[in-house]
Amino acid sequence: MKKSDLLALLKDMSLEEKIMQLVQLPGSTFEEDAAVTGLADDKALKKLKTLAGSTLGLHGTDKLIKIQKEYIENHPHHIPLLFMLDVIHGHKTVLPCPLAQGATFDTDVARNGAAVQARETSADGVHVTFSPMADLVRDARWGRVVESTGEDAYLNGKMTAAMVEGYQGEDIKDIDHIAACVKHFAAYGASEAGRDYNNVELSDYTLRSEYLPAYKEAISAGAKLVMTSFNTLNGIPSSGNNWLMRDILRDEMNFDGVLISDWAAIAEMLNWGFAQDAKDAADKAIEAGVDIDMCTDMYSGNLETLINEGKISEKLIDDAVFRVLSLKNDLGLFEDPYHGASKERFEKVALSDENRKIARDAVRKSLVLLENKNGALPLKKSEKIAFIGPYADNIDLRSSWAISSDPETTVTIKKAAQEVFGKDSDVRFANGCQVVPNDTDLGMFKFHSDTWEEDNDKLVKEALEAADFADTVVMCLGEHVFQSGESTSRTDIRIPSVQKELFDKIKTKGKKLITLIFTGRPLVLDDIPEVSDALMICWRPGTEGGHGIMDVLMGEVSPSGKLPMSFPWSASQEPLYYNCFKTGRPKPLEGLSIFTSRYLDCPNEARYAFGYGLTYSQFEISKCELDKEVLNKSDLSDKITATVTVKNTGDTDAAQILQLYIRDVSGSRVRPLKELRGFKKVFLKAKEETSVSFDITEDLLRFWTIDNKYDSEKGKFEVFIGFDSVLIDDNISSFELM
Repeated sequence: MKKSDLLALLKDMSLEEKIMQLVQLPGSTFEEDAAVTGLADDKALKKLKTLAGSTLGLHGTDKLIKIQKEYIENHPHHIPLLFMLDVIHGHKTVLPCPLAQGATFDTDVARNGAAVQARETSADGVHVTFSPMADLVRDARWGRVVESTGEDAYLNGKMTAAMVEGYQGEDIKDIDHIAACVKHFAAYGASEAGRDYNNVELSDYTLRSEYLPAYKEAISAGAKLVMTSFNTLNGIPSSGNNWLMRDILRDEMNFDGVLISDWAAIAEMLNWGFAQDAKDAADKAIEAGVDIDMCTDMYSGNLETLINEGKISEKLIDDAVFRVLSLKNDLGLFEDPYHGASKERFEKVALSDENRKIARDAVRKSLVLLENKNGALPLKKSEKIAFIGPYADNIDLRSSWAISSDPETTVTIKKAAQEVFGKDSDVRFANGCQVVPNDTDLGMFKFHSDTWEEDNDKLVKEALEAADFADTVVMCLGEHVFQSGESTSRTDIRIPSVQKELFDKIKTKGKKLITLIFTGRPLVLDDIPEVSDALMICWRPGTEGGHGIMDVLMGEVSPSGKLPMSFPWSASQEPLYYNCFKTGRPKPLEGLSIFTSRYLDCPNEARYAFGYGLTYSQFEISKCELDKEVLNKSDLSDKITATVTVKNTGDTDAAQILQLYIRDVSGSRVRPLKELRGFKKVFLKAKEETSVSFDITEDLLRFWTIDNKYDSEKGKFEVFIGFDSVLIDDNISSFELM
């Protein structure tokens, strides 16, 4: 449909029709025997179902085609309905969680994974996914870090932009693609104390320098929607923040797509005390440019009154409706309201061999090896092995956000191990203990069993017997699936105590000990690294988790993942991030220090730093060499090339991720110790070496200056290329921006 046709349609619509295009209903409203949801009485509910512009939470081709057909027939202008769904890291084929994808430092993983999700959800009738989440996350206490790609703005920007490209393709009208919705705008990852739905206090400098860039990257990649965040930003709820949504999002970032609230976020402005009543909340949200009210009656119940009272202009409504209609048109819904969905197409693409292959590859690349003493890994088939722990044979390797997937389709560690060793092999498996202590609060429910203690004792006994048999014990430990995700903030971010007790019993057996950690956030690991011969972070790996993990355990593939978030010694260090300031009284690297910025009882630094991760081989890297020492600020085409030689000195073929860090030595504002400004993965055979180069251009040196301009400043810069974010003093080179 041409723009002129959309404008003609908009002009012909009644005010009620237009307002209802801005209303999103929960999917349950459209179910066959749906009860009144509390939004309205039966008569009003029928009108909502006839006119509301979008719904969320539904999938299934037959169901959605039927709903769409009836909706279009009943709508006065036969406008199609938009179907939206939380497809965060998989629909039927579940990829590793976004934090795990961040660990790959590989934009192809993010892009290909999003394309898998788009193919499956589009075939199943869905038009929009509420992904990617571009929130910068620095506090592991916040459960939603599982949905982010980590603590670094540069990495987040590259990964979320790639996800947008994977979801949307070159044209979202293509039936294999869907529209992406960037969330949560803005700065939700900085919630005070790592607690969901909380206030955020950020200076304009920190907001612009650290928290906004990843959203900007995803928007520049063409994302069709943006979602407001639940938090307040400096005392203003995002859904009513005119400056944030109009000045920053619309004007500075040039976003012209659909802005949707998060679930009930407009209504929650009453709870915040920012709106006097529902009418005031609707007024503030529409003035701020929020196009769709998710799952409340703020717009449906108040916008017409606000217009009739002259408090808002009907043009505000028209602008918002035009954006919604344009999204439907971009998806091709006026020509094909089903966007190519069919049961036959869905059955062909869902959990296809190709999709599983992509998921398996992503798992392999996301695993982060933290310890590997004396070559404890890879495993050997000649070893007598026992896999012990709640994740030794657990089908729930998804995160709590893989809501439309089927756990039964997951490849577990046990299943994959039996494929490797044979079902009749002597490899042992034991669940070992319960996942969490009895009566643990998991948000959605309490984990409770009347026979918990009796059942747990039996599991522990089986585990100890399996350990006695084995030469090598592979401990499979981690959070419960519902201990990470929305509304799962925690002050204690260790593995569940019942699992640590099992670990302590097993370690007394004196066997070679390999520990796998399944988690959606960085954890405090206590003595697990010291006791374990090898330690690997497996995240929430998804459908092909067992296969990908066994591929790495057996040495079919060397691990190459790097930490996208720093792992702390203590939860009290949070928020924790690598690109901090040095402070005026920095703690010395060695020796006793007093009156310096330090903890008395804990290191300042992370236990495992951002960017850290081992391989099965050993690598050496030369000092970073620059092809010149001066960069011309006024010549935007000028560049400096930084080069290192990397050698695989070990006996194993392996991939290694090189990371470029730059430090602005001094500026009009205090500058971070280092900032990631590039990354490249190289694969080297044993004893092979190669040179790797990064181009440094003026735009990589820009920041928000004291004059509140995004610009670079002349002066000295230091360059470091390494395998993680820990600087090595004798490997630093420098140049001048003149």
